[in-house]
Amino acid sequence: MHLSGFDIDGFLSDIWQQRPLLIRNPWNHWGNPLRPDDLAGLACEPEVESRLVVKSGDSWKLENGPLPAERFGQLGGDPWTLLVQAVDHHVPEVAALLECFRFIPNWRVDDVMVSYAEDGGGVGPHFDNYDVFLVQGLGRRRWQIGARCDAATELLPHPDLRLLTQFEALEEWVLEPGDMLYVPPGIAHDGVAVGDDCMTYSIGFRAPSRGELIAGWAQSLLAEMGEQGEDDRYRDPDLGLQDNPGEITPDAIADLHAMVAEKLSDRAGFARWFGRYATAPKNPEIDWQPEQPVDRDEIERMLAEGIPLLRNPATRFAFVRERPGALMLYVDGEGFECHGDAAQFGEQLCAKDRLSVEPELANADAVIDLLADLADQGSVAFDTNG
Repeated sequence: MHLSGFDIDGFLSDIWQQRPLLIRNPWNHWGNPLRPDDLAGLACEPEVESRLVVKSGDSWKLENGPLPAERFGQLGGDPWTLLVQAVDHHVPEVAALLECFRFIPNWRVDDVMVSYAEDGGGVGPHFDNYDVFLVQGLGRRRWQIGARCDAATELLPHPDLRLLTQFEALEEWVLEPGDMLYVPPGIAHDGVAVGDDCMTYSIGFRAPSRGELIAGWAQSLLAEMGEQGEDDRYRDPDLGLQDNPGEITPDAIADLHAMVAEKLSDRAGFARWFGRYATAPKNPEIDWQPEQPVDRDEIERMLAEGIPLLRNPATRFAFVRERPGALMLYVDGEGFECHGDAAQFGEQLCAKDRLSVEPELANADAVIDLLADLADQGSVAFDTNG
């Protein structure tokens, strides 16, 4: 499955983060990748994040999963919506959707949320702080697009949902199976199921806030400095007599600020921290490691036989090029220094979910060592069923 006749360059230059765009069935062949019953089954699993939103009159109620299987048989006539996060981590057919959006860098991809709604179901008018592609998988959904919102936009006093107090539709479309709607950050939107069996796939993208970056980078620096940071204190051996002891002088401010700025402005250190931060597992409580360590001889055998590699759909891959022929590969929050053949292999691994390793790389010790580390942490596996 891939996007057909979709102008990626035009989209990135004229649409991305600028305005919504309706794209009528851009696939070479659309097939709904997940049955509603299977989505409901995921919502019952304790390791899967799920929510049930029920609208009764003018009020909205949210129930967090895992949901008991009998809950779906207890739903009455009120419109309802089931939302399940990170379905791509559990269903390869859903993960395959992400391949169509690789024109956006890997580190920006969050997950694929899947929703199922009965007639009239939705989550209410709202806005998101990230980009999203809304792909209609099954049934029909009416999408209304409103104005641009920000932190000052008034929200309803609801304990669980961020719903807009006022919403005025400026555009409206009904999406059929295979249709897709792109909504940039901050744009108000409201989707309502038209008829039963309405499934929507939401491909969301991460957008760290300035506050998150500052907090995460600063916490990383503090952990790195440890007890040594206690000894690295302000000193003023050239202290002179001040006219007023109450003044914090410009020289003191400059020296104090330099103590902080020197650490915070370490670009190489920031890049290494961000690589780990950007690839940290979305659900770290789930252990993807194999029961037994991967045998190196077995790796060499499968590489020699040309068996392709598969990336774990729940794993995030990214790299930062440090110099020609050398890079840091980041996988599930771990960093791996790669040089030469290993660097070439790391780049290829970040580019494709399924990779046939070239013979010259398959024989390189550095590649085999890296592959063994990644297999032991459950990030890659051989496609023995391919």
